[in-house]
Amino acid sequence: MKLAIIGTGYVGLITGACFAEFGYQTVCIDKDEIRVNDLNNSKCPFYEPGIDNLLHKHLHKTKLLSFSSSLSQSVNDADIIFITVGTPTKRIENEADLSYVWNAAEEISNNINKYCIVVTKSTVPVGTTREIKNIISKKINEKNFDVVSNPEFLREGSAINDFMRPDRVIIGCENKKSEDIMKELYRPLYLIETPIISTTIESSEVIKYASNSFLATKISFINQVADLCEKVGADVQDVAKGMGIDKRIGNKFLHAGPGYGGSCFPKDVKAFISTAEKNDINFSILTAADKFNEERIIKITNNIISKANLAKGSQVSLLGLSFKPNTDDIRDSTSLKIAKLLQNKGITIKSYDPEAMDNAKKENIELILCSNAYEACEDTKVIIIGTEWNEFRALDFLKIKSANRNRVIFDLRNIYNAKELRDIGFQYFGTGT
Repeated sequence: MKLAIIGTGYVGLITGACFAEFGYQTVCIDKDEIRVNDLNNSKCPFYEPGIDNLLHKHLHKTKLLSFSSSLSQSVNDADIIFITVGTPTKRIENEADLSYVWNAAEEISNNINKYCIVVTKSTVPVGTTREIKNIISKKINEKNFDVVSNPEFLREGSAINDFMRPDRVIIGCENKKSEDIMKELYRPLYLIETPIISTTIESSEVIKYASNSFLATKISFINQVADLCEKVGADVQDVAKGMGIDKRIGNKFLHAGPGYGGSCFPKDVKAFISTAEKNDINFSILTAADKFNEERIIKITNNIISKANLAKGSQVSLLGLSFKPNTDDIRDSTSLKIAKLLQNKGITIKSYDPEAMDNAKKENIELILCSNAYEACEDTKVIIIGTEWNEFRALDFLKIKSANRNRVIFDLRNIYNAKELRDIGFQYFGTGT
């Protein structure tokens, strides 16, 4: 099978490289010719562990992977065409902006020469894949194509493993022909007994949003529990452990912190709420989770300012700028939101991140970017651990102590032992402890 993937963002590039690893001839398409040229030279536009090796292997050795700026030349002989373009939140409404999806569907309709399957892999509201079919069918006989919903469940920082060893594959289709072809596409996963779930197109689209929204709600829930723990003298880490042992609950996404961020959860939650509202459904639980998550950053920042007696002209350290470790993605990063709120109070921020500092430079935030964590922690009043990068988990706090007179730590990710740091002279504040 020949595959064409429209869009070389995070989902498109990971999907293309991994399908090439499965042995399929794959072309990824993007209108940005500079980006295409960089990719054809194995230059990845973002940081993701393992992607550089896959690009080099399949561009130069197997030659199963290529990148093109010409959609017409790339899709006319494809057996399966994936739409992996962005679906950002609209500025005014909270619904997903589907303009890139509609444009892709329109271009596909102008370039289909034989039977193929058009797959929606972008995260889209229910009804989108049907509308893609309507757009294409205005120019192409419905016998010459099928549409399928095949949502992605990739986590930044572990996306390649998520693709190669997924919890499940969801295939939303409307006939057995397209279902069989999609199952054949994912046949390499049968050896590891990956559940392949066939369902309707609409159910497939809802599964994606419902999954992300549930996980986001779980995060907001444990963060509310963390607030209670701080008030009553409990430890949220013990609480989460005790909850997570229950197999009905599970221990994942029960880590208290500053809230969820990134490219998926914030926009997907808002889009799912918007879809519910359009169908006269009151998603009160999800709306509350979203509202709490947005307000949490303000509360945490005010807490830092109050407990550390920060004032205009104070200097603080911020370790971690990406929204999570093992990525350079700063979209909806809680660390950067805290930095902006502190900056608005006239507070200077020294910061370090292993991968995200180049992206942070593009943001409207004045940061003193340092070459390592120790430099970022010199001569500051407060140390804030914003992202749980592995290299922050074993810092030499005796060394840090010698470079600071004021020794206050806000460990927003609970990666350190409070007693150990207090014993060596730090004032330690965790989350929910």
